[in-house]
Amino acid sequence: MGKLFIIIGKSATGKDTIYKRLLEIDQLKLKTVVMYTTRPIRNSEVNGVEYFFVDENELQKLKKENKIIEHRSYNTVHGIWHYFTVNDGQIDLEKADYLMIGTLETYGQVREYFGKERVIPIYIEVDDGLRLQRALQRELKQEEPKYAEMCRRFLADEEDFSEENIRKYGIVKRYINDNFNICLKEITEDIKNFTVNS
Repeated sequence: MGKLFIIIGKSATGKDTIYKRLLEIDQLKLKTVVMYTTRPIRNSEVNGVEYFFVDENELQKLKKENKIIEHRSYNTVHGIWHYFTVNDGQIDLEKADYLMIGTLETYGQVREYFGKERVIPIYIEVDDGLRLQRALQRELKQEEPKYAEMCRRFLADEEDFSEENIRKYGIVKRYINDNFNICLKEITEDIKNFTVNS
């Protein structure tokens, strides 16, 4: 029986880097899931690689067909953008193990869809001061830094990832990412244990 591992954490905790490195570890044999979005495609993106880019009509059609695994909406300056995972044949837990990045809400919805024993959270944590430092360094590298958005996300994370919410979703294990190699090794070992024992 396959497992679906979901990397969760506040912004600037290193989720993307951990995700990429875990996929490079051949031993783990983790497969990915391409999510869907209604936001416009960016110049550097390829449809079906970063996301499947669809319109609102397609989202409603998939909802009617009961194919939505999880769904989140964000009210942006450009309107409401939807991000969602679809039961489109990408995930077959009888044949493989999978890796995704998501929010606590993503984890809750995916767990409800596939069952608690099949969906495993990988909760990444970093000291807030270090996280803010990392976020600022990342923003400084952008052609047009968006400091207000960076601060908004930082403050929103405090609410979204409150201790109350973490408890609500039953997350017990936390991976502290103040030393990347140690954190990655710990996650890798735990994934191996979960997949060997499944």
